[in-house]
Amino acid sequence: MNKPVSKVREARLELYRKKGKIHAREVSGRFNTLRWGMVWFTQIIFYGACWLQWDGRQALLFDIPHEKFHLFGLVLWPQDALLLAIALILAATGLFLVTALAGRLFCGFACPQTVYTSIFVWIETRVEGDHLARLRLDQAPLGPRKLGLKAAKHGLWLLFAGWTGITFVGYFTPIRELLPALAGWNVGPWEGFWVLFYALFTYLQAGFAREAVCQHMCPYSRFQGVMFDATTRTVSYDATRGEPRKGKGGGDCIDCGICVQVCPTGIDIRDGLQYQCINCGLCVDACDEVMTRVAKPLGLIRFASEQELAGMPRRGGRPRLAVYGGLIGVFVALGAWTATQRSLLLVDVLRDRGSLAREATDGRIENAYTLKLANLAEMPRDFEVEVSGLPGIELVGTRRFAGEAGSIRAVQVTVAAPADGGPSGARPITFQVRAADDPSTRVTEKSTFVLP
Repeated sequence: MNKPVSKVREARLELYRKKGKIHAREVSGRFNTLRWGMVWFTQIIFYGACWLQWDGRQALLFDIPHEKFHLFGLVLWPQDALLLAIALILAATGLFLVTALAGRLFCGFACPQTVYTSIFVWIETRVEGDHLARLRLDQAPLGPRKLGLKAAKHGLWLLFAGWTGITFVGYFTPIRELLPALAGWNVGPWEGFWVLFYALFTYLQAGFAREAVCQHMCPYSRFQGVMFDATTRTVSYDATRGEPRKGKGGGDCIDCGICVQVCPTGIDIRDGLQYQCINCGLCVDACDEVMTRVAKPLGLIRFASEQELAGMPRRGGRPRLAVYGGLIGVFVALGAWTATQRSLLLVDVLRDRGSLAREATDGRIENAYTLKLANLAEMPRDFEVEVSGLPGIELVGTRRFAGEAGSIRAVQVTVAAPADGGPSGARPITFQVRAADDPSTRVTEKSTFVLP
């Protein structure tokens, strides 16, 4: 009696282990609920943030033509690239910290590949049916019903992917301008290219690649092991409690194979920790449901560390976590200091090398300069220029220049100094530029003055 049942179970597992498209079984539970909560959370932000307005403009906008990034009330320029570097370091360090604590939580709950695959599979399930119905449909010969279901599914996929591409480009071209342009076929070549590219990328990755990305393409799955240690909590099978399996002994595992059927990457968690596991916890939900039915304690599959499964006491400290936490604290402080100390005025002084020092009619020596005044404030401002460094040195002509909001203006200035103001040759001088309405906004730049 046991042998036929065992063969059926082995055949069922082989069905889900086979190479090719994986049709994962739907499951309910706390981790599945959390997973879908993250899907809603991330996608509400992605699809909704581009519609937010701030002071009459889009709140989040990468304005590439004008070399600006609008982040609500903050405007960042290429000169603020250090803030981007700090943000990337924080993201990487945070990922390392989470991985050291509980494995690939990011992969299972927040990775775009996981999120969009979940959405596409949900669409597929609503159109084609559950995992068994989808499997039968794939194996069925081509016919009107199969063509109709497949066309409906791919049509919905393409609509969703198209809106995703439009939303992505909407962060670079204001979404309220992009939609009318698309409707009137008046979109630019780069905008059209990126809408099509991102839509096609989403369609192929979430609709066809799916688990292959986690299994073969994602570099993170390959090096995650170096961030684990014996205290890292990952989705694990308690072999001590589960083995030997029912039918072969007295363990709690009844060898139903549901943990394999619900796995998005098609692995058997009972074989131990594998790099394909994305720590989504769906096998935990499935196993807990089975344990409830057979009146066994929950947690045969659960988030547990190697030490916990071995029955060892927890270690007190984890230096790795302290290092990651310390780095996050340092870079948060550095980022906050950089953001608060950034100047809204940038000055670049270029001495006119195309013209030599010249003698004016009054006997003074004159040098020509080009000042590039970058007004990073979102309002027009006037700037006053002074020069020092040699006896009697001063600007010739106007000393006050207007700067448009968020613009860079190049102004020509002439500096004069007495001929006997110092030894001949290139002498160091200093330009001071300050905002007329706010003397605290001040920049000092060094240059040279040539005396014959």
